Amino acid sequence: MQRNEKNYETIPAGSLGVISLESCRELGEMVDKYLVKFRSEREHLHKNDIAFQGYHKDTYLVDCSTPRFGSGEAKGIINESVRGFDLFLMVDVTNYSLTYTVCGQENHMSPDDHYQDLKRIIAAVGGKARRITVLMPFLYESRQHKRTARESLDCALALQELTNMGVDNIITFDAHDPRVQNAIPLHGFETVQPAYQFIKSILQEIDDLQIDSDHMMVISPDEGGTNRAVYLANVLGLDIGMFYKRRDYSKIVEGRNPIVAHEFLGSSVENKDVLIIDDMISSGDSMIDVATELKKRNAGRIFVVSTFGLFTDGLEKFDRAVEEGIIFKVVTTNLTYQTPELLSKPYYINCDMSKYIAYIIDTLNHDISISDLLDPYERIESLVKKYMSKY
Repeated sequence: MQRNEKNYETIPAGSLGVISLESCRELGEMVDKYLVKFRSEREHLHKNDIAFQGYHKDTYLVDCSTPRFGSGEAKGIINESVRGFDLFLMVDVTNYSLTYTVCGQENHMSPDDHYQDLKRIIAAVGGKARRITVLMPFLYESRQHKRTARESLDCALALQELTNMGVDNIITFDAHDPRVQNAIPLHGFETVQPAYQFIKSILQEIDDLQIDSDHMMVISPDEGGTNRAVYLANVLGLDIGMFYKRRDYSKIVEGRNPIVAHEFLGSSVENKDVLIIDDMISSGDSMIDVATELKKRNAGRIFVVSTFGLFTDGLEKFDRAVEEGIIFKVVTTNLTYQTPELLSKPYYINCDMSKYIAYIIDTLNHDISISDLLDPYERIESLVKKYMSKY
């Protein structure tokens, strides 16, 4: 990724501040290190101007906390001034590893708890910041994005609530359905695709891939993820296949109609390496079912690629799938909480998104368009050419 030369001269929207909530602490610290590095290396003619005061810092992280009372209630505290700051708030609503005590009982934090803490910190800012951008990699309640019966529209309500509290922009990654941005048409909403980071991480890990339509294929595990798979296939010059889920609409299990079978649409996958790409791995059942069906069709190595690896039912089923030769590698990002067990798995490939996020924050702070950052076509093309040149 090439740095944007315009960043050197344009006046920042405000003094940069990054508020990384406890749920996103590790990722926030990695992003901060890149921001410090970028700006320490950057020299510009106006570095002594008042508009660039505080431009170079040892850290851009703002000290904050969300302590709990014994009853489980909480409050947000910011321990330093943020008046006039261009604030970027980072939160991981899926981080279940954090706990708090309610009347002596230990509770694991749910997405609702993290969302409430985010609002508490926004409230603590008290309208003193020049601009607030929420960076929420996994969009809160993004799977509840449309109404199919008499049910709540949680994601739309959350977006409206945040903007009503003074949030100017919301940045998320691989939103389940980007059309949810229609709930806040007069505010900024960006959904970022980590396609470049996926390809980069896989190519760094695997040295014998042949990236052409005769040896590789991209598969969407359901009709909802087709656009994601089509983009990646077009960029890499590969064919695409798709599964659709046959459901039993006569019953409801855990809030949804159970899947009866996965039906395949596409050309032959025989002896081809396959990328199954989706926005999230929840329990993992769908991904493993799709991989099993592909193996029945004599597919080669199968890469399960997902932006968010939630693994709500643990890793045992993936361990078995790898042992049985169904899955070759599992690829997810560090945008959500990763257990030490997951990071230790030999079949797991971790895509680090911290540098990409730092570029986005740095660019937005200068009020520069991030369009070139959101479209990674040229970077992917250059990466693949370099990789294939060794053959």
